[in-house]
Amino acid sequence: MLSFVISIVALILGYVLYGTFVDRVFGPDPKRPTPAVTKADGVDYIAMPSWKVYMIQFLNIAGTGPIFGAIMGAKFGPASYLWIVFGCIFAGAVHDYMCGMLSVRHGGCGFPELVGEYLGQRTKKVMLVFSIVLLLLVGTVFVYSPALILGDIAGDGSRGSIMLWVGIVFFYYIIATLLPIDKLIGRVYPLFAFALLFMAAALMVCLFIKWPSLPEFWDGLGGWTQKAGIADQPIFPCLFITIACGAISGFHATQSPLMARCIQNEKMGRPVFYGSMITEGLVALIWAAVASWFFFDGGAAAVGSDTSAAAPTVVTKVSENWLGLMGGILAILGVVAAPITSGDTAFRSARLIIADFLHMPQRSLAKRLYIAIPLFAGSAILLWYNIADANGFNVIWRYFGWSNQTLAAFMLWTATIYLARKKKGSWYLVTLLPALFMTAVCVAFIMVDKTGFRVPTSLAPVIGLFTFVISALFFYIWKKRN
Repeated sequence: MLSFVISIVALILGYVLYGTFVDRVFGPDPKRPTPAVTKADGVDYIAMPSWKVYMIQFLNIAGTGPIFGAIMGAKFGPASYLWIVFGCIFAGAVHDYMCGMLSVRHGGCGFPELVGEYLGQRTKKVMLVFSIVLLLLVGTVFVYSPALILGDIAGDGSRGSIMLWVGIVFFYYIIATLLPIDKLIGRVYPLFAFALLFMAAALMVCLFIKWPSLPEFWDGLGGWTQKAGIADQPIFPCLFITIACGAISGFHATQSPLMARCIQNEKMGRPVFYGSMITEGLVALIWAAVASWFFFDGGAAAVGSDTSAAAPTVVTKVSENWLGLMGGILAILGVVAAPITSGDTAFRSARLIIADFLHMPQRSLAKRLYIAIPLFAGSAILLWYNIADANGFNVIWRYFGWSNQTLAAFMLWTATIYLARKKKGSWYLVTLLPALFMTAVCVAFIMVDKTGFRVPTSLAPVIGLFTFVISALFFYIWKKRN
């Protein structure tokens, strides 16, 4: 538990100290009008209260990510704490802040537009397709998985029941994607965000009361994968792919521009973008500690389960056992409402990214439908494939973790080029170092994982180091030429 407490304190200090430093490096201008004011359209560009923007941003980027990812990542032992803390402070929060603030400075534009501005038009086109496919996958999976859970809760897991729930969730996504952001998302999201935070806070109180015997840093970082039955997954690079949303996630690069179109003042960048990521890190830490108890301290048997349980089962079993009836309700919100709130903003982000590319204003409902209809048609085809072949979509989805972190690496490189061009000195190191690290992680993972080239895992550190050095060399060659 001491390692857990140290990690909590470190995250809070990270926001106060390093968050302030990153904010000064970027240099927000409180007098500069934001896109919410200069481009107000009553649909996507709407100035909203800062607390509401923060809550929506938190739920946009969170969903079930900091819960399920942290639970799976806890099997790597106390190394999961270190990655959440250092990844969140020096990579994830910097990533979200830079993406959000660069979007504010560029009229609220989306991630592919930012990439095009700083990494070139060819890279922009690749990232455009990459982003749309990623968002379509996220939205589609977050239609199907909540429908499965709702069918089980209703006591009827038949195909007909699942299809009914799929239709209900899908209909909600269509409405949420087309309506002005303040009409539905702006009203419902803060409530769901509060429920997610309340759930995490209640579990943290339980942890302090129970004070379980959890793995500590000084127990060593290696060997825990053997105890957890995942010995074939080395800490590098697998941990850094498994825990994404709790540390750094490329999906956030598609979400931050949504709130960049709603903040009223640039000075709110640190609490909204950097702060919401730190909050997500705190949630991930709490669930990593809970999962450590579940997997390594007899927690699974104590709640009537076993250590082979999947992440949703861990959530429901622990919540019901520790928090009673209220815990069961919050667990339902966690495994049902949270993915739904990620799915609807995934479709909304996809609509806006395509609109930016086509230079098509979205004030008109007809123009929103012009983009949204093909998106939802594509999602419906994927859904049908998923339902018709239960294993079909799972094969595609195994690549999501890698593609998610690859997206994060591209956003960090975009921010690095921006800082190298706009700021004197070596301030670009703020984003360069995490960009190099995430590039090394992504290359090493796709080389050694069974979904990639299946190179022996013992070579992962060598591949990662080589990628890190070569990427740094290419950057400094570019910098010297420019």
